[in-house]
Amino acid sequence: MKPKKHQAHRTLPLVTLIIAGETVFFLPFLVPRIFRPTMLEVFDITNLQLGGFFAIYGIIAMAAYLLGGPVADRFPARKLMAIALWLTALGGLFVAFLHTPLGLSLVYGWWGFTTIFLFWAALIRATREWGGPGFQGRAFGWLEGGRGLVAALLGTLSWLIFTKLSLDAINVPATNTFLHPFQVVILAVSVLTIIAGILTWYVIPDNRKQLKRDPPKIVIANILKLLRMPTIRSLILIIVCAYSGYKITDDFSLYAREVLGFSEIGAAAVGTGGLWLRALVAVGAGILADRLPKGNLIVGCFALTTAGSILAASGLLEWSGIVALLNMAALAVGIYSMRALYFAILKEAGIPVALTGTAVGLVSFLGYTPEVFMSPWMGALLDHHPGEAGHRLVFLVLAGFGLTGLLAGLFFKKYAGKS
Repeated sequence: MKPKKHQAHRTLPLVTLIIAGETVFFLPFLVPRIFRPTMLEVFDITNLQLGGFFAIYGIIAMAAYLLGGPVADRFPARKLMAIALWLTALGGLFVAFLHTPLGLSLVYGWWGFTTIFLFWAALIRATREWGGPGFQGRAFGWLEGGRGLVAALLGTLSWLIFTKLSLDAINVPATNTFLHPFQVVILAVSVLTIIAGILTWYVIPDNRKQLKRDPPKIVIANILKLLRMPTIRSLILIIVCAYSGYKITDDFSLYAREVLGFSEIGAAAVGTGGLWLRALVAVGAGILADRLPKGNLIVGCFALTTAGSILAASGLLEWSGIVALLNMAALAVGIYSMRALYFAILKEAGIPVALTGTAVGLVSFLGYTPEVFMSPWMGALLDHHPGEAGHRLVFLVLAGFGLTGLLAGLFFKKYAGKS
């Protein structure tokens, strides 16, 4: 009985971290990724406006990353994460009924605070503590893969709700007195986010004994010490490039709709399928990361992303929807694998466990800057170059980030283990 109890004691917190780690981001990011064409129509906004909402999120998030890191080293993760989930769900309830451009701007700023300042560094620290010294690759691989599975399940559920309620989803105006199917999806996800917060509050262990209470002067000294490490600088660039690629996956469903000729529901299915692929790929990447050099895996992922994006940008594959989808799947493999790896190399970067929150806040503050510029840039390209031309430019941007990330990965390999 003891081994089973020990296994449950280990498994249930990880499952809860996975559920919480994806549910908190479903409203701000995955709903637009799956239902981007529908969201543009229902809310009567452009790609550029939607990119602007993401930029507001990103601006708030940048400050939240830097300030939230030390907070995660001072307060219990379960409390920070549970409160973040409940406050994020509150924003979803607001959006479901008051989706004006101004309201969306305010809510995306609110989400930048709730999902990052309170949640992000606490999630990464809790995962690193769960993994221990020799299990980092699988810990973060299971986290990312599990998050992908949760996203796929929630995405599939959302798509089924949307499809069932939409006899004529495209032509249902958002101003009708009854709820649009898209509003029902937002309400359903908000309720699930509240439930995830309750689960987090009661299941995640209290890590109070591992917390530090350093004064502000020591926190600043730690940040400056981390910035002087070459592995930290290369890790920041790796995250910038990897996250830029992840943001560009927002375009996959719209690419399927406008270039490959899929229906609105078919385009949403492409977005949902990408979530399932993310789940499988991230777990595999995490397992490999504990068996192979993580630096080599990161370089290989960037090489795959670069090659696939160059093919997509060339337009040579658009003659066949199936071939184009296969290339998008290869792109997704590279992008989703990198997401499973870049926080699994904290040990190789020479970061002490006690400074995990501070380090995550620092590298996220700079590494996630694509949250500010990537969506507006992509939206401007798609709006100013309608149709195939805009999507090809987006994939060309992805190729540039892929090549830059490859070079950053080689630089990290050079200094890993020397910090």
